[in-house]
Amino acid sequence: MKNQTEITAEAGKQELFIAREFEAPRELVFKAFTDPELLVQWLGCKDLTMRTERKGRGEAWRDVFTDPNGNEYGFHGVCHEQLAPERIIRTFEFEGLPEPGHVCLETLRFEALPGNRTRATVQSVFQSVADRDGMLKSGMETGVFEAHDRLDEILAKELVN
Repeated sequence: MKNQTEITAEAGKQELFIAREFEAPRELVFKAFTDPELLVQWLGCKDLTMRTERKGRGEAWRDVFTDPNGNEYGFHGVCHEQLAPERIIRTFEFEGLPEPGHVCLETLRFEALPGNRTRATVQSVFQSVADRDGMLKSGMETGVFEAHDRLDEILAKELVN
């Protein structure tokens, strides 16, 4: 059975969780989340192209997605920790909001599972329940599901090489 992405958001809480199991070792899944050359191949909705500026721990990062009409959508933050292959801690902010400052704290955890598999879990803590609910209503679920499906394909190719 194909792995499914789970998005969990309890009513009234400022956090959400995204979890997915991948058929690849933890080191490779971590690399796919941190290597800019791999990241641009899978992150975001399938009809968007992506460019990224990522350096590593203690550094600012920025991702820009472009739709087929040339509209751009930017996200940025700071990477606070990048402990390979276990954890990434960073801030995350969507640049398209009417007012800046709606920063989210994300912790990504990579758990090794039997059979060279990995469970990736993202915990996103928002400044308010309204911010969290706004993210859920933005259509982010579609992008997450499509991205994880593409990541499955990339991991399969990387395992062959």
